[in-house]
Amino acid sequence: MPPLALRGLVTKVGVMNKTATVVVSRWAVHKLTGKRMERTKKYLTHDEENKLRKDDLVVIRNCPPVSKLKRFKLETVLRSPETERALRAQEQPKAPEPRQSPEPQQSPEPQQ
Repeated sequence: MPPLALRGLVTKVGVMNKTATVVVSRWAVHKLTGKRMERTKKYLTHDEENKLRKDDLVVIRNCPPVSKLKRFKLETVLRSPETERALRAQEQPKAPEPRQSPEPQQSPEPQQ
């Protein structure tokens, strides 16, 4: 099989060890109507380090069979919402405490 790299979205992870399900979408044109249709296909992907999370955008590449249904391995993680959320939380500066206005100084009244 020639080298094939596909870009897809992780939909299922954690059920099987070192395996994730990646959905790859493509557009096809209907022969009669000429309308565009979205076609999707699921691929079982080998994830050696178990680092994938749900909703990650990844690139997978074909490889020799790892198991009966696994024919792709993880190449790169393009975008991960979980790690982006963690990075944003670290980057946000803590809100400064509201400044208290200085109390007006009262001059002491002369005693008689």
